[in-house]
Amino acid sequence: MPCHAGWVGPTVPLCIYGFCSMMRPIEPFMTEFLTGTYKNLTTEQVTRQVYPVWTYSSLILLVPVLLVTDFLRYKPVIILQGLCYVTAFLLVLVGSGVHSAQWAFFSYSIATAADVAYFSYIYSVVQTSYYQKVTSYVKGAILLGYAVGALLGQLLVSVGGVSLFCLAFITLISVSVALMTSFFLPRPQTSLFLRGTDSVQQRSSGEDSQDSESQYFFMWVKTAAKHVGRMFRRLALDCKECYSSVAVLFFCIWSATGTCGFYQVTEYVQLLWIYMQPHNFTAYNGGVDSISTLSGAAATVAVGHMSLEWAVWGELVLGSFTFLIAGALFLMDLTDNIWISYTCFFIFKTVFMQLSTICTFQIAKTLNRERYALVFGINSFVGTVLQSVLTAIVISTKSLQLTITSQFLIYASFFVAISLLFTVRGVYTVLHMKHSAGGNQAERASNLPEASHVCGGNSYT
Repeated sequence: MPCHAGWVGPTVPLCIYGFCSMMRPIEPFMTEFLTGTYKNLTTEQVTRQVYPVWTYSSLILLVPVLLVTDFLRYKPVIILQGLCYVTAFLLVLVGSGVHSAQWAFFSYSIATAADVAYFSYIYSVVQTSYYQKVTSYVKGAILLGYAVGALLGQLLVSVGGVSLFCLAFITLISVSVALMTSFFLPRPQTSLFLRGTDSVQQRSSGEDSQDSESQYFFMWVKTAAKHVGRMFRRLALDCKECYSSVAVLFFCIWSATGTCGFYQVTEYVQLLWIYMQPHNFTAYNGGVDSISTLSGAAATVAVGHMSLEWAVWGELVLGSFTFLIAGALFLMDLTDNIWISYTCFFIFKTVFMQLSTICTFQIAKTLNRERYALVFGINSFVGTVLQSVLTAIVISTKSLQLTITSQFLIYASFFVAISLLFTVRGVYTVLHMKHSAGGNQAERASNLPEASHVCGGNSYT
């Protein structure tokens, strides 16, 4: 098979799948749909009984899905993700009551936990030389799908006068197309974590084919147990090596904490907008979501072309722009003007996607590609743990009974804490780097051969 066919073959259906699974026009209006005349749930029920199901379920499911994903070679998990999306939006469309909505968000949590399969699949079916190209296509497909879905929903509501029920139906059709597309993905023959297990399993399969079904099942269980044991040992060693670098560790900290705050804000921002403008059916939630996603995508591309010593200035940039995020959230909390709130959300989402990209390529630059899925999964898990803790404190604590504006005050304070941590760390890194560079220059001037030797031994991690 030609090399171009080797990466085009799996990339095209995966991009179609990513686009259709993210093209969900109902999402910017989900809170309005649940609390409106369609489902008749109260804002209190949605805030404290429905939305937290997604957070807590994701926490429980993320690690098992990560391990099962590797063992099943990604494709079955992607199919499961598509099936869960269909189930979730089918329940949203035809279900009624709190329990139906909770089951819908539980199914949705399984789908989001399976994101690791979507992002890791392509690395197991293409050559290393195509990683950068296929990554840009795969990520671009989901960003484009989300932006198109949000913009389509906004246009249908504002211009076409289409009901939210129709938006939910269009969403169901889109994720159903994604599910059908997933069956056309070629199945990988190797594991991203344990590439050496395939030959062992193939030999076992060849020998077991002559045995009875009970012996075959026993050998399959034994092989699976060995696989899990090897995986945990490999994961432990990889974690120790990946997080031994302080620089990588700090970028991973921002990735986990930033993602936690981002999902918490985007999950509850519609409730804030409903609080500002109750029963406003012509709200521009979809338009804001679409424009901010496209702006974030453009900012992501721009970051890739910026010439900056990220190893020196990266943490300070994270700290400074995280403070901008915190300021936008504070203004969203204080203002009563929906347009100011929309503008602040636009700034929040654009800046977050830009900073998230900085973290991603700074982490990826120092890792073996086979470990990228591992670090992505661990960072997602830590972020989900933090989000669960934040949800338990802010949303689920009955004694507090915080209003939606008080909740956003806490989210803004959360980002202020992140900003302070990375600003202090960034200043320290810049001063340390400059001091080390000045010391090396002085040493080189006095003793060039020895200085060369010292510079060769200093590598910043």
